[in-house]
Amino acid sequence: MRTEADVGARQLRRARIAIAAVFCVHGTVTGNFATRVPWIQEHTGISTGQLGLALAFPAIGSSLLMPLSGAVTHRLGARRALRGLLALWTLALALPALAPNLYTLCAALFVFGATAGLSDVAMNALGVETEDRLGRSIMSGLHGMWSAGALIGSTAGTLAAHLRVDARVHHLVAAAVLTALGALVCGAVLDLRSAPDEVPPPRFTLPPRTAVVIGLVAFCAVFAEGASLDWSAVYLRDALDASAGLAAASTTAFTLTMTVARIAGDRVVDRFGAVRTVRCGGALATAGGLAVVLAPAPAVAMAGFALVGLGVAVVVPLAFAAAGRSGPNPSQAIAGVATITYTSGLVAPSTIGGIADLTSLVVSFGLVTVLALGLVAGATVLRTGGRARATGGGAAVEAAPARSTGAAP
Repeated sequence: MRTEADVGARQLRRARIAIAAVFCVHGTVTGNFATRVPWIQEHTGISTGQLGLALAFPAIGSSLLMPLSGAVTHRLGARRALRGLLALWTLALALPALAPNLYTLCAALFVFGATAGLSDVAMNALGVETEDRLGRSIMSGLHGMWSAGALIGSTAGTLAAHLRVDARVHHLVAAAVLTALGALVCGAVLDLRSAPDEVPPPRFTLPPRTAVVIGLVAFCAVFAEGASLDWSAVYLRDALDASAGLAAASTTAFTLTMTVARIAGDRVVDRFGAVRTVRCGGALATAGGLAVVLAPAPAVAMAGFALVGLGVAVVVPLAFAAAGRSGPNPSQAIAGVATITYTSGLVAPSTIGGIADLTSLVVSFGLVTVLALGLVAGATVLRTGGRARATGGGAAVEAAPARSTGAAP
């Protein structure tokens, strides 16, 4: 006969696998969507400038609706809330391809972004809770699973585009499959519920000050990530006269570096602590930025972009973990950090392009290098400490060890 502790340990293992699968499903939606954007543009008959306008609406929807996630989780419980919000996100994949014109596309992308943000906050909050109960870092690996899902989705989307499958059919089928998978894996995540006397979080509120400070560090990392992801191929082509194939390979290499670093990042964080890891990562990203700016040849720039990806990979997972432990309301703090990071992802590509128009892409990535250096200076705010928790089976687990700040715990 299993003891209560045995049941709790088994539930924790299942919960960790389940929340990792949730992150993978979430990322797969993004990958499926991104690869069919050219089809959507052609189908709606919009210009490049109009497409740029439409693609701002996911970030707008996310930023405006994210704060609602905490209230939904408080009302429904973590498992039911995540199952419902993830289903809304996977089903929303079908909407953009169905839009016939710019106005409906903007509306569809607003809903697409809003559901992405709501489910993003819910799954990160539950990821932090699962990490607390396990007593070791898992957030970097969870975000690595998101990146792996994005690669799976982009592979599926590339295959569908190569076979000339109508994006409406592709996204409807993908939405149905991912919704079913999401509902299945959500059944094993931790089923956390608010205490009867717990005050519900406000539906809309400004993020706490601690979340803003943490979010600013994450802003630096996401800016460098977004700039490198969207502009690395253009940089190699325009600044270093690289071939189209080599330029495209730089983007793929950057994405793979991010994925591998995130999956392996938990072991590094457990050994060296969040602060030391981010400081070292910031130093690597800064060195990578300098390599890009000073690169005499495409190979050097590609190595620089790889270093940037390696350096910033674990910052956002650690920012969510720090936010989740920064106050009495994890969802509210995580929503605040998520809003800032989504904003960074929105402004980074356009800022790089604007500076490049006024000066050059080399100067633009000088800014990226400066922001990467900011990770070294701001790493201290990602200090995290464990909290004693109870397992789903009722057995107490040891409090998670305090993350190192460079000194002995």
